[in-house]
Amino acid sequence: EVQLVESGGGLVQPGESLRLSCAASGFTFSSYYMSWVRQAPGKQRELVAFISSGAITTYADSVSGRFTIARDNTKDTVFLQMNSLKPEDTAVYYCAAARTSPSAPNYWGQGTQVTVSS
Repeated sequence: EVQLVESGGGLVQPGESLRLSCAASGFTFSSYYMSWVRQAPGKQRELVAFISSGAITTYADSVSGRFTIARDNTKDTVFLQMNSLKPEDTAVYYCAAARTSPSAPNYWGQGTQVTVSS
C-alpha cells in the first residue's frame, strides 16, 4: 500500500520558519519526482516545489529564495524548509509523488495545514 504522510505544519507568525516532512512507503521512492503542492481556501492548487530523482530542484516564483526542497533517499522522505513565511503562504500543503512528470502525480498525501498569522 502506498502512503505519503506529511508532518510539521502549524501556526506561525510572519517571518518565522517551518519544516515540513513527508514519509513515503509502498513504492520506489528514489525513482520518483517528489513535490510539494499547496491549496489555499478559494484558490487554485499551486505546485510550490519539486525535486527530481537526481535531486534537481525547481520552485514557484512565489517561494523562490525562501523555500528549500530536499530528499533523503535512505529514509524515503522529502522535506520542505520554509523560511520568511508570509500570510499568503497559508494553505494546506500536500506531498505528491510522480513517476514521469511533477504536474501529474501518481500519489498524494493527506495534507498538512500551514497558517501564517500575527
